[in-house]
Amino acid sequence: MLEPTLLTWILVAFGIVYNLLILGYVQIQILAKPDSQKTKDLLIGKGQDWRDKSHRRFSYGVAWSDFAVWFPLLLAGSIGVLLGKSWGYALWAASGAISVYINFILWFSERAYVYPSCGPLVYYTYYWGFFTYWGLAVVVYSVIRLAG
Repeated sequence: MLEPTLLTWILVAFGIVYNLLILGYVQIQILAKPDSQKTKDLLIGKGQDWRDKSHRRFSYGVAWSDFAVWFPLLLAGSIGVLLGKSWGYALWAASGAISVYINFILWFSERAYVYPSCGPLVYYTYYWGFFTYWGLAVVVYSVIRLAG
């Protein structure tokens, strides 16, 4: 049994609040109202518009994949680590790896459009940073905990 530490609780809380609640809200917005200005403001930046149909479809597809794959891994992994189970850390590491993976894709595909509309502080926190930082922290922490 891998007893949760203070760092475990911090990473779980951040993952649930920022990734599940805040990003979940944003992803529900795109699934419910993909062409609303509110959705575009949340995803792309204030006053911005989809670059083309592919951009809109990519964002829509990511929203569905978050609900189908990433959120369940994050939730199940978070429950597992709080229960001190090794499977929880494995699922958590998988969710962290997905977070890092998609955000490296977004770095190259979205940065040129989102960064200028929101600036460095917002970009390296809300739009890109927190997901990447959390994902890296969870992967490293999970590997360390599983390695003993």
